[in-house]
Amino acid sequence: MAAARPPGWVWRPVAHDRLLARAFHSCTVLRGRLYVVGGLSFGGAREPLGDAVMFDPAAGRTTRTGGPGGPRRSHHDAVSVGDRWLCVVGGWDGSRRVAAVAALDAERGAWEAWSAAPDSCAPAGLSSHTCTRLSDHELRVAGREGGTRTQRRYGSVYTLRVDPPARTYSYREEGCHTASRSGHSAALFRTGGPRPGHQLLLFGGCNSPAPEVAGHWGPGHIQEEPVVASQLTEQLSRLVRRERGSAEGPRGLRHHSCSVVGPFAVLFGGETLTRARDTICNDLYIYDSRKSTRPWFHLPCEDRNMKRETSTPAELALAPDPSPLSLAAGFSSSPISRILCFSLKSFNSLPFA
Repeated sequence: MAAARPPGWVWRPVAHDRLLARAFHSCTVLRGRLYVVGGLSFGGAREPLGDAVMFDPAAGRTTRTGGPGGPRRSHHDAVSVGDRWLCVVGGWDGSRRVAAVAALDAERGAWEAWSAAPDSCAPAGLSSHTCTRLSDHELRVAGREGGTRTQRRYGSVYTLRVDPPARTYSYREEGCHTASRSGHSAALFRTGGPRPGHQLLLFGGCNSPAPEVAGHWGPGHIQEEPVVASQLTEQLSRLVRRERGSAEGPRGLRHHSCSVVGPFAVLFGGETLTRARDTICNDLYIYDSRKSTRPWFHLPCEDRNMKRETSTPAELALAPDPSPLSLAAGFSSSPISRILCFSLKSFNSLPFA
């Protein structure tokens, strides 16, 4: 994919704390704060961390939260529900892949034990999957199901119903399948045209550079969240209007970060399946969901040190303006204990199209 010639972009350090040092974790925004959960503390570790770390951007402070009893998980996913609960879904617990759901109650600052409902048809195990919030009671899980020894040769799609007051959850497998993916990302977008509504796209996790649809919903089904990052959305809009896109995205990218910014998916870092050596990626990719042709934009990294400092995998999270897109932790030769904030340099020089 041809590289665009964008204005320079940088990751600006905003926090440094040893509590953040980890990878294969989750990073989720809840009540304006970043919650970093689980992960591995060093390369080659098999026992996941069982803590939650909260970063408050307003105070610039990082603290542990939730107390004891947190799930030991890596290669999991986490979503916010009801502006109160942080639901941790699936992952590796140190001995096996699990599909269980654990929840952190941000209001009480405590972990809760949630149980599977009697009608739940849970997958055998999930890791390096995605979990996307559709509403405060419905999530969509996409990934390759399987236990420690075997996994399916295709991707499974599940609807996960959660009932926070009852502290229960229920899986239902959908009839559709996707390509076999692991370490992919997911992005939920509005759609127009003859079938307005929303669709869920999967990126990476396999050799194909093309995104794949993992769900489509008509008007009124998706419980949309308040618009955040309006300033960054406008900056990205101006950027893609002046650059020539590409028809294909990155090939074989996995364990990367992904965040939805308005109509854009912003992908960063991870590793590539297409090279035998030097597999760590540190470039930025933008996918414009409004474009039917040439929707991809490649922004090469100008800072060679970033490859050393933000190798696989860190996590992106989207918080309110003015500095909304944050990169938390990750691995290089040692765990990274920083939070970085994305910024486009000299953007005032860009003209409106």
